[in-house]
Amino acid sequence: MMELVQQNALIVLVLMTVLWVVSVVRQDASIVDPWWSMGFLLVTANTIRISGATPGKLLLLAMVAAWAIRLWLHILVRSRGRGEDPRYTAFRERYGPERYWWFSFFQVFLLQGLLVMIISAPLQVAAAGDGAIGIALVASLVVFAAGFVIEATADAQLQSFRNDPSKRGRVLDTGLWGWSRHPNYFGDALLWWGFWLSALDQPFGWATVFAPVLMTFLLVRVSGVSMLDAHMAATKPGYAEYMKRTSSFVPVPPRR
Repeated sequence: MMELVQQNALIVLVLMTVLWVVSVVRQDASIVDPWWSMGFLLVTANTIRISGATPGKLLLLAMVAAWAIRLWLHILVRSRGRGEDPRYTAFRERYGPERYWWFSFFQVFLLQGLLVMIISAPLQVAAAGDGAIGIALVASLVVFAAGFVIEATADAQLQSFRNDPSKRGRVLDTGLWGWSRHPNYFGDALLWWGFWLSALDQPFGWATVFAPVLMTFLLVRVSGVSMLDAHMAATKPGYAEYMKRTSSFVPVPPRR
């Protein structure tokens, strides 16, 4: 198993290094965002390649591919023609362009690669196992499907809202966004709990629970809910009121 993990780490390192080189040429560190999900697909595919494919493992691979490719395409389309994400531009200005080109390799790309290796632990355990289609994998598929549908639907609703000129300056509070301020993040967290379930049929697979816990923490406390709520409340009229009546994460009926 250790040799397999080392091979996966090398694949992720190569991916992140190539992305870093491209980012230096383009002066855009945010190119890591769409490709991050593809790291999980590469890790899962390589694990199955080495351990041997079975119907159960191919089902798991299909689940990972559906999530990774949809998110990759969504972020690519969303970011097209918009330049570097303001988060990375702020870092570039803080550290200075003469230093950030190499500093970003550690702060952005190696860090993202490390997160791929940590969070993909349930996928690596499940993909390296016996590959049987048991209760754990069926439960994994059900929870994953629910999270995937919620995330994809929320993203589609948000994109449609942004594309409507008549909605400019308003707060999206309909559809899933009327029940949660961040339903896309909730869906993403939920499907990662589904991925964790796929590892439960394997010895000590339960111990990889740190992966969905970390992903949920990142989505809620680090790069997702907390950061966006603070920014939106400070810049968008009506968002503070929206926060008072709408759940921050888990979709529930709005407060009246």
